[in-house]
Amino acid sequence: MDGNNSLLQAKGIYKVFPGVKALTNVDFELKPGEIHCLMGENGAGKSTLIKVLTGVEILDGGDILLEGNSIRPKSPHDAQGLGISTVYQEVNLCPNLSVAENIFIGREPLRFGRINWQEINKRSEALLAKMNLTIDVTEALERYSVAVQQMVAIARALDISAKVLILDEPTSSLDAKEVVQLFDLLRKLKGEGMGIVFVTHFIEQVYAVSDRITILRNGELVGCYETTALPRVQLIAKMIGKAFEGFEKSSKTGEESNCPDSGNVFLEARGVGHKGSINPFDLTINKGEVLGLVGLLGSGRTEVARTIFGIDKADSGEITIDGKKVQINNPVDAIQHGLSYCSENRKTEGIIDALTVRENIVLALQAKVGWRNYMNKKKQEKIANKYIKLLDIKTSGPEQIIKNLSGGNQQKVILARWLLTEPDLLILDEPTRGIDIGAKVEIQKLILSLAAAGMSIVFISSELDESVRCSSRMAVLRDRVKIAEISGSEIDEKYIMQTIAGV
Repeated sequence: MDGNNSLLQAKGIYKVFPGVKALTNVDFELKPGEIHCLMGENGAGKSTLIKVLTGVEILDGGDILLEGNSIRPKSPHDAQGLGISTVYQEVNLCPNLSVAENIFIGREPLRFGRINWQEINKRSEALLAKMNLTIDVTEALERYSVAVQQMVAIARALDISAKVLILDEPTSSLDAKEVVQLFDLLRKLKGEGMGIVFVTHFIEQVYAVSDRITILRNGELVGCYETTALPRVQLIAKMIGKAFEGFEKSSKTGEESNCPDSGNVFLEARGVGHKGSINPFDLTINKGEVLGLVGLLGSGRTEVARTIFGIDKADSGEITIDGKKVQINNPVDAIQHGLSYCSENRKTEGIIDALTVRENIVLALQAKVGWRNYMNKKKQEKIANKYIKLLDIKTSGPEQIIKNLSGGNQQKVILARWLLTEPDLLILDEPTRGIDIGAKVEIQKLILSLAAAGMSIVFISSELDESVRCSSRMAVLRDRVKIAEISGSEIDEKYIMQTIAGV
């Protein structure tokens, strides 16, 4: 790294949490007048690096330099005082306060010992005007769109800091027009000499706005690259950790994949979308197949699943099941139509950790039959014991509290919950994340056996080789758009990587 031309440098950064090395000997450099993208999949260390740079976490080793001077920010407030500001994906402002109050909260200019509201409003208008935003700054922030709120958060950060601006997934809730507005602002700030760290999962946006890219994987530095010199497919390969030239083809050929006949359709989505999370998409799910949704983190895989299941109610298009148009406004509607969904967030959207294995297993079935048709404890125990045996759940019994089980066994309990509802379509979002190899293999075998028995399955996994092993057909997503469908001999890692990259 050229220290003479660096605005912000991180050298040999180490950060350890109990039992986890979050960052190991990571280097990072930001130059003045540069937009620098920080990229990596889940668990790569991006968030931890940002927290270390901004004083949310204290580093365990290494050094941070700002304009050549060693710094150790002890808090975000300390970092802001040094000239480093961060705007997070979730706007961290007070929606009930006015726009102007949000910009100057904690830093209000005073006159004769009282807050000078006229000065606050005037300066707020001037700040936003520099961002080509003209709004009533005396109105409550909650009255404005997410895009405007994001701009207000940036305005606050700019007023505090004129050196380094860190943007963590700032476009995740913006539409295409709003993204263009934001990028115009970033280019303007870059021209004024500000250094900008831009964290995103959207490939198109990386190449649209960034000068350099730093890639992290598993808490380690993969490398720093000039954006124009790094082909997209190589970027994806480096993020995932595969040598692109070394990809091995899947053993499944077009004849071996046993992809069901396209006329045997269970669910069909046409123009279905949810503004702010997934662009309108067409998707067909056949009976007895495993349809893989593949793409990088943030590509829209989970958003497709959530929209089909009614967690995010579709605001466009239509869904048909067995040829009949249906309305899925919420998960209860989805369950009634034979759908089930295992969320990727096992801890927050899957298990109820204070309940027993039995109670967690029967939860969805009880919701399906209605609470007026309450199942007594004896019946619940019989059902729970059946699925404990069927899925080989390692537990002392149905009355064991689920939080005391291993991650793999918790995952099996969630699978049992949904299998008990006898779904026609089972949506599995990262069903093997965070569990041991043995449990992964068992779950993969179960998925294939369920499909062989006629169940339709949507399978989402960040592990590309796992998706290849399990899927008979795939829908490929990039930047919240479904860009392709592949099947047969096309289902191999190299071809998928090329498709994601748009090659």
